[in-house]
Amino acid sequence: MMTTVSGIRNCDTMKKARAWLDAEGIAYHFHDYKIAGVDRTTLEGWVDRIGWEALLNRAGTTFRKLPEADKVGLDAGKAVDLMLAHPSMIKRPVVAHGDTLLVGFRPAEWAAAFGR
Repeated sequence: MMTTVSGIRNCDTMKKARAWLDAEGIAYHFHDYKIAGVDRTTLEGWVDRIGWEALLNRAGTTFRKLPEADKVGLDAGKAVDLMLAHPSMIKRPVVAHGDTLLVGFRPAEWAAAFGR
């Protein structure tokens, strides 16, 4: 089963997540969405599965620096547009493993998802 890990290479959380996968011997493909981008279809698919609220990083500096008008009235469409324009607003990592989609690095949740 192919595992794809999406995120930003130099993010500290991403480094911890990749180290955990390596230590567990789990093969994965890494997709750096800050460099390679993320397409609308993929992003909308993630939003459909887990909700935009779980995917949009509102605690990060990129979101906090947005004009207030961009933060008001958020919905799925507006959140997707923001994440496409500013990929660093996507929480990380996003891990697609079979039918499972994980957001964020929580070792216990990952261990359960990967049968560890």
